[in-house]
Amino acid sequence: MIRAMGGGCQCGRVRYTAEVEPEEAYLCHCRMCRKATGGVSIAYSNAPPEKVTWHSEPDWYQSSPIAHRPFCSHCGTPLGFAFLDGKGNIDITVGSFDDPTPFRPSKNYATESMLTAWTDTRHLPGMTSAENPNVVKRWEDAGLEPPE
Repeated sequence: MIRAMGGGCQCGRVRYTAEVEPEEAYLCHCRMCRKATGGVSIAYSNAPPEKVTWHSEPDWYQSSPIAHRPFCSHCGTPLGFAFLDGKGNIDITVGSFDDPTPFRPSKNYATESMLTAWTDTRHLPGMTSAENPNVVKRWEDAGLEPPE
């Protein structure tokens, strides 16, 4: 089901609304996306360009001869991927949506580059941010509560 959802960068300078289908998100494992985001993969939601409204224009980085990527030059948040020729959909980073909880991965892309050691980490021990006294103290010293 297509939903209009808002999002933006970490500092709030770049904002958007996109009409997306949260059940059709995907993980891209290609080396270029890994380099562009600093992650082991990146979660995207796909939308036709006319269904993405930039309320404040992002910066764009031409990451290859065929593509460019929207981002915020103030805080560095990667916001997506699009082909330079304007054909096809634009990918919006799932993590940049205000509420990413409805998104569900439906497929993996560029599996030839997948870092398989990172595909299932459920067996690893976990800790919440609130359980890390060093982080909690730093937020408290700043007069704030730790973010989620």
